[in-house]
Amino acid sequence: MTSEATDTGLLAPGWAGSPAAAATGDTAFLRALLDAEAALTRAQAALGLAPQGAADAVTEAAADTDAFDVASLAERARGGGNPVIPLVADLTKAVGEEYGPHVHRGATSQDIMDTAAMLVAARTLDLVLADLARTERALARLAAEHRDTPMPGRTLTQHAVPTTFGLKAAGWRSLVLDARDRVAAVRDDLPAQLGGAAGTLAAFTAYGAQDATALPAAYARELGLAEPLLPWHTLRTPVADLAGCLAFTAGALGKAAVDVLTLSRTEIGEVAEGSGGGSSAMPHKANPVRATLVASAARRAPQLAATLYGAMAAEDERPAGAWHAEWEPLRELLRLVGGTARNAAELAEGLRPAPDVMRAHLGLTHGLIVSERLSAELAPLLGRARAKELLTTLARRATAQDRPLAELLAKQPDLRDVDLDDLTDPTRYTGSAGALTDRALERR
Repeated sequence: MTSEATDTGLLAPGWAGSPAAAATGDTAFLRALLDAEAALTRAQAALGLAPQGAADAVTEAAADTDAFDVASLAERARGGGNPVIPLVADLTKAVGEEYGPHVHRGATSQDIMDTAAMLVAARTLDLVLADLARTERALARLAAEHRDTPMPGRTLTQHAVPTTFGLKAAGWRSLVLDARDRVAAVRDDLPAQLGGAAGTLAAFTAYGAQDATALPAAYARELGLAEPLLPWHTLRTPVADLAGCLAFTAGALGKAAVDVLTLSRTEIGEVAEGSGGGSSAMPHKANPVRATLVASAARRAPQLAATLYGAMAAEDERPAGAWHAEWEPLRELLRLVGGTARNAAELAEGLRPAPDVMRAHLGLTHGLIVSERLSAELAPLLGRARAKELLTTLARRATAQDRPLAELLAKQPDLRDVDLDDLTDPTRYTGSAGALTDRALERR
């Protein structure tokens, strides 16, 4: 029977079953906590502050995640307010009497919790980066293939002037690359945390360190994390940076998703997901599920990030409540964006544009979609005021009479020598869309 306490993502299809879900689950956090404890003892041994036997013993005991009861740790965490306290007791017992005293020596619970959070973040961001790379490649392919595929450009929900699907896909890709760059920068700077009770490293000196300031660097090397300049118990830049890059990533992917949701509407049909989802009541439907899940995440991520930003106002040298408030929203944000990156990659790889439909929609406004061009081209011939008056009158007539604007223009005596076929062809008014697409695709 499934435990009521087990979070399998029943209400979170956006991340359920994703690699990010596994990388951020309770077992993953336990793994990171144990890795943080073992690395601390190894770092101390490397500096002569603990025997090598202690490092080996703690590392061996910490390697067996199954030896620790996550549910028990969670229940006992209520006593001290965090899971590190009961974990240290269990790990000390597992290490044994000889080397047990070297477990957690000189550290405080927040050192281990913060370091574990950075480990979980690093492992999850690696997954996010891999899926962003998949998304970028798929969008680059779409942009190149549809460099010159004309479609209506829409502003404030209405047809504006023609654009190309290639430029739209290139824009989506640009946002993905912006997200990639931010995630990669944060990933490279994720720091270990080590300061002891109040961030002074005093306990390590008491245990024999001649230069306790060398220990954080050794600790970071053991973990593959960045060396912290200072203990950051109440200097929460690393968490704020995580919040920012994750919320940005969700929003960047969300832009493409909401465009897909609009363009895949039944009455538009300019794109379709590769394999839409079904409906429980309507057999004919193929819902844009991937885009829906990505858009959902984009709406949730900013609020999760807001909690993490709010926790920056952390009092004293270690806070009561601010630090604790970070744990759940940080994990939720990591797995939400991790799942979203997977969904975005699948969306981009399976997206099916419909060029014929895009082309047909360019004619929905009877040629009015090129009125901007006509205004510019006819002003030198007719005068600015006359051109505006004529186009305004004919635009209304084209709409009211359901007639092409080009047909009405052709009846104007003073336009007989004008190549109206060229001027009114929306496929010939995409501006520099092709060149802009090429420029965007040069970015790596």
